[in-house]
Amino acid sequence: MASIFDRVGGSDAVAAVVDEFYARIVADPMLRGYFADVDMAKLNAHQRSFVAAALGGPREYRGKSMDEAHAGLGVTAEEFEQVVSHLVGALESCGIDTETIGSVAGALAPLKVQVVQSTVAA
Repeated sequence: MASIFDRVGGSDAVAAVVDEFYARIVADPMLRGYFADVDMAKLNAHQRSFVAAALGGPREYRGKSMDEAHAGLGVTAEEFEQVVSHLVGALESCGIDTETIGSVAGALAPLKVQVVQSTVAA
């Protein structure tokens, strides 16, 4: 059985999806503030490696862990869900089929607990 990476079209497809994804993110008033002072070219390259690795591709991700990358940002569950919706939209706009989009969402969903910063005291 082919990996999700292969099913979406490999490196070229991942690059197209990541480009579309960030175009949507930085245009979103809810999310753009997180990226105001970010080197987007560097982030884009990291994200391509991360997505490729997460989807079973050949690239090895060597960036920060999700916990490290999002520490102190105060990302809310609503913002996380907004990011997911932009990813789904980017996948759809790049011609990825519904079944594969579901597989991608399933592969990335466990990251929510690492990204969202709870505001509820323990």
